[in-house]
Amino acid sequence: MSLAARTPPTRRAIVTRPERDAAQWVVALHARGIEATALPLIAIAGCSHPDAVAALRRAREGFGDYRAVMFVSANAVRYFFESNRPPAHDPLGHTAIKTRAWSPGPGTAQALRDGGMPAARIDQPAATAGQFDSESLWERVQPQVQPGDRILIVRGAQGEADGPSDAAQSGTGREWLAQQIAAAGGQVEFVAAYERAAPQLTPAQQALATQAATDGSLWLFSSSEAIAHLAAALPGQDWREARALVTHPRIAQAADALGFGAVRQCRPALDDVVASIESHP
Repeated sequence: MSLAARTPPTRRAIVTRPERDAAQWVVALHARGIEATALPLIAIAGCSHPDAVAALRRAREGFGDYRAVMFVSANAVRYFFESNRPPAHDPLGHTAIKTRAWSPGPGTAQALRDGGMPAARIDQPAATAGQFDSESLWERVQPQVQPGDRILIVRGAQGEADGPSDAAQSGTGREWLAQQIAAAGGQVEFVAAYERAAPQLTPAQQALATQAATDGSLWLFSSSEAIAHLAAALPGQDWREARALVTHPRIAQAADALGFGAVRQCRPALDDVVASIESHP
């Protein structure tokens, strides 16, 4: 086929977030006039190992003992709090009035508010921050940490019991944050609220991924782990014609390493993503 006869690139966005989040993003993008398709590249589930379940229960029961609890994502919020209990009846609202909730970005902060956490108790990066991540969060919360304070970081874990932790895979910023807290005299604890794993793509999803590698679709990545799962799902795929929009420099490095021909970066807020999609060549 000649170049002149080729179908022009589409602005379709491929949303690779976990299934629930991806569905919400597709709806939001459609509302802004952008064609979008969900292709979840991270599978999320509640913790299954008895030790992890017990640790999560202890952390939840001791919520009020912490100076602050940092949630790495909206899923960390959802799986930490008991979703089957109405927020108004949640004992955390009464026993942990001094505990702060730390969020790395607006999506996690919204999940906290949706779960019943008062907005006045939520800390997140400044709206004008160049990045929504642990580094920009620390700029806001550093004055809170005093020697001896206990800080809990709620994150995900790999589904394989003996596999690398979520922090080792995609939580470099969390480890950095833990180092800063420790340097300020705080005591850092981690707990897994959910498990992350590679999804089993259906034949239709594999076909979609293969097509989107060359048809001008714009891949939206908010995790380098999703890129690793994509590489494993389509071994040998040529990504030189593929385009990616990523939300952090570390994710950009992963997309470059896989071979994406064009990689652009933007903040993860919806307005920023939409603007980047609309201005993408």
